[in-house]
Amino acid sequence: MFELTRRSNLPITNYNPFREMEDWERNFFHDPFSGFFGGREFSTFRTDVTDEGDHYLLEADLPGFDKKNIKLDVNGDVLTVRAERHAKTEQKDNKDKVVRIERSYGSYCRSFDISGTDVDAVKARYENGVLSVKLPKKEEARPEPKYLGIE
Repeated sequence: MFELTRRSNLPITNYNPFREMEDWERNFFHDPFSGFFGGREFSTFRTDVTDEGDHYLLEADLPGFDKKNIKLDVNGDVLTVRAERHAKTEQKDNKDKVVRIERSYGSYCRSFDISGTDVDAVKARYENGVLSVKLPKKEEARPEPKYLGIE
């Protein structure tokens, strides 16, 4: 089971020794706390996939989400996990009281290749901020023995 990812089709550029410094400066002035709070890490959620013998176990860290805001979709051999969290500052009463917001809000999505699993027997549960998805493996079709007659 592998995660589906997009490949970049950007052309390879020449080495620029100042590129790292330019990236650091750009990130510092546009998002000064990205080094402390993970920056781009908020765009996805952490997931572990383990092979438990007769099934795969996918565990995703989704703390702070309501169960009703987590959606699992299966399309062919692709499992998509979507989660959405709404900002509390959308209410007008809180805008004057907010000093700083560091928690991330928005929608999060990841897709996983689940070929070789029995889609009809998938079970999921959400407990203590962890989404657990049990993906039973398909039974391998074993060829029946065939006896040949001798002429």
